[in-house]
Amino acid sequence: MAGQFQRVDERNRSTVRLEIDRVPVTALAGDTLMVAILTNTGQLRASEFGDGARAGFCLMGACQDCWVWNEEGERLRACSTTVAEGMRILTREAPWPSPA
Repeated sequence: MAGQFQRVDERNRSTVRLEIDRVPVTALAGDTLMVAILTNTGQLRASEFGDGARAGFCLMGACQDCWVWNEEGERLRACSTTVAEGMRILTREAPWPSPA
């Protein structure tokens, strides 16, 4: 599926490799997770309340609609977290950490 976002400029930055829902993808250095996810997929995440696909709302860290997780269970705001080499991001099922 084509991504929701289409890159129209700034294509000459270095490439960053990461995984989204266990699928290898690439982003550009300096991209946020939201940009990386939405240029590679059709939705940002599935709503945890069962009301469908989410694509972010405010795009600036105010609305709480863009939470995703890394494989260790840490919640990350996709709109304000910069991609890093080797990130492993989950958008569908929250990997809640086990209680200690």
